[in-house]
Amino acid sequence: MRDRDMSLSGTMIWYYTICPRQVWLMSRQLNPDEDDPNLEYGRFLHERSYRKEKKELRIGSNAMDFVDMVDGTPVVIEVKKSSRTAGSARLQLAHYLLTLEEAGIKVKGQLRFPEERRREDVVLDDGLRSQVIAAREAVRRIIDQDRPPQVERTRWCSSCAYAGFCWA
Repeated sequence: MRDRDMSLSGTMIWYYTICPRQVWLMSRQLNPDEDDPNLEYGRFLHERSYRKEKKELRIGSNAMDFVDMVDGTPVVIEVKKSSRTAGSARLQLAHYLLTLEEAGIKVKGQLRFPEERRREDVVLDDGLRSQVIAAREAVRRIIDQDRPPQVERTRWCSSCAYAGFCWA
């Protein structure tokens, strides 16, 4: 595994699919509004859901929600408040799976949406692996830019904790 891959966080991969500008801001340690109601609710959900499980497995700059054993196999679990961002969450989890695979650790993945009482198994197949590799390269290009990507209004802007950096 390359050191550059270890410096890319799953959150950056997730942000990349939502808004590339957020990736650039995060890479400069420009943090979102920590008092944003959406972030507060996400933290609350993370703390209250699956209380018995050990929280956050850290590898490099990656913080995975937790690992569970299912039929004797380790499963990396990523908890999200809504399936509206399932595509982004799937890519984030696939990044974790690939990071672990590159370290010689074979695991499975599962997205959990506790409010919807829904689970989705994520398998790192060749197609998803290619998507993660492409996303990593795109994130690196964004991080290497001297300036953030141009502001572009998306459907996520109204609930974005970075809105003050774009629309103030």
